[in-house]
Amino acid sequence: MKKDGFTLIEIIMAVIVIGILASLAAPRYIRLIEKSRSAEARRVLGVIREAELAYFFEFDTYTSSMTLLRLPEIPSSACNASYYFRYVLSGVSAAGFTGTAMRCSAGGKEPQTAVNYNITINQAGALGGTAGFL
Repeated sequence: MKKDGFTLIEIIMAVIVIGILASLAAPRYIRLIEKSRSAEARRVLGVIREAELAYFFEFDTYTSSMTLLRLPEIPSSACNASYYFRYVLSGVSAAGFTGTAMRCSAGGKEPQTAVNYNITINQAGALGGTAGFL
């Protein structure tokens, strides 16, 4: 009488192959998810840029103050539980500015990340930052 089914060796081999495929795919999946979270940073940096340009047209200079830009809800000095990033303005002068979004590793919106990266925007709208997250 012939018994149908899988042998123990066949099942073990299938589990090993699935484990190898999962170990290869998981890091790529995590990086892809993190890259999609950077869309928040690009959106908020666009809002900051528009506010800076409006401030420039009114006062003929740029500012480093989120309060003067009327953007108090955007986390500037510390991470906020509603955002994945914190935002700062640097290089502010009459000629331009750089807005930077830095990924929160603690205190921001869950889940946190061990990968610290940033995304920048300038007065011309040029994006920059850590490669692979733009």
